[in-house]
Amino acid sequence: MQADFWFDPMCPWAWMTSRWMLEVQKVRDVQVAWHVMSLSYLNANKEVPENYKAKMIAGWGPVRVIEAARAAQGEKIVLPLYNAFGTRIHLQKQEINDQLIADVLNDLNLPADLINAASDSTWDEAVKKSHHDGMDQVGTDVGTPVIAVAGSAFFGPVISPAPKGDAAGKLWDGVVACAQYPGFFELKRSRTVGPIFD
Repeated sequence: MQADFWFDPMCPWAWMTSRWMLEVQKVRDVQVAWHVMSLSYLNANKEVPENYKAKMIAGWGPVRVIEAARAAQGEKIVLPLYNAFGTRIHLQKQEINDQLIADVLNDLNLPADLINAASDSTWDEAVKKSHHDGMDQVGTDVGTPVIAVAGSAFFGPVISPAPKGDAAGKLWDGVVACAQYPGFFELKRSRTVGPIFD
């Protein structure tokens, strides 16, 4: 089975869901293609709090770098970059800045000059194309993650903590069952916990 997963490296909920998706691949025959979307782009024309605006500006850097690396090295580099960014942002609580990006590139032995893509808006068209490939399937009132499978795409699942082993597989089976029903649109309840990363 083929699945597509859209993420923004700065989103903790996408990070949680991606950790589940990696577990799913251990217990189900699923191939995942990883793609960027951009919360910075999604929120560009929305009223957001001042402290969130700074995050949205910084958020362009990682997605531009991922797209630049993908253009140079192919799809195989997207997940390793996401893993490296996510580990530093969500687990090590590092701020998104040039130092973080330089460290991520160093972690993966990628060319140091890829950091220039972080401030190069010419990469925005590639980011927007990837973003729209996922978001146009689900509408404008959602964020990340977005998963496409079995002919359907949806926001989520939003989970915490990420299930492991057979529990991960069972949740995936439920997601696929929902995706295969053409009239399925939404399941939702209020979150009662934040991201639990361990």
